[in-house]
Amino acid sequence: MTLQRIAESKLPTPFAEFRITVFQSDDGKEHVVVSLGELAGEPPLIRIHSECLTGDALFSLRCDCGAQLNAALQKIAEDGRGAVLYLRQEGRGIGLGNKIRAYALQDKGADTVEANHQLGFPADAREYGLAIDLLKELDLCHIRLMTNNPRKLDALEQAGVTIVERVPLESGRNPHNESYLATKAAKLGHLLGLP
Repeated sequence: MTLQRIAESKLPTPFAEFRITVFQSDDGKEHVVVSLGELAGEPPLIRIHSECLTGDALFSLRCDCGAQLNAALQKIAEDGRGAVLYLRQEGRGIGLGNKIRAYALQDKGADTVEANHQLGFPADAREYGLAIDLLKELDLCHIRLMTNNPRKLDALEQAGVTIVERVPLESGRNPHNESYLATKAAKLGHLLGLP
């Protein structure tokens, strides 16, 4: 997949003044890198974050996505350097409409994995080739990765990215997402320190 850098600007936030860079992929989707400081040198903090309209923009308590995005930006600001790679892979890769269909199935008792399967999708349809391409664009091959997802770790390491540290990113737990998080740990292998 080829990426084209199409726009760049300052992005002031409550955490820090970041730099936002937009890349367009072959399929026409626009992906974003939100960065702070010089990324060259010591391995920077990196978060690979898949789009979640409901959690990131609408403050849904069904997931931990928005809380993770905020926590990642805060950690990068505290560290003084790093980047969030924001990928347009809504609903673990199944799209917004299908994600809301999955929510409706969860309302009837299915867990997040069962709901995806009932709709004919894998538990997690995300691909990390785009993240690997973005890391290459940024000339990053040694990183500190903020994630709880072992699939991300494996995909990056298999592509030759050295993860010098996995930084856990647990935030946003609440009564509405307890079973969701438990399912991610039990069925998707997410590295969560659940009670």
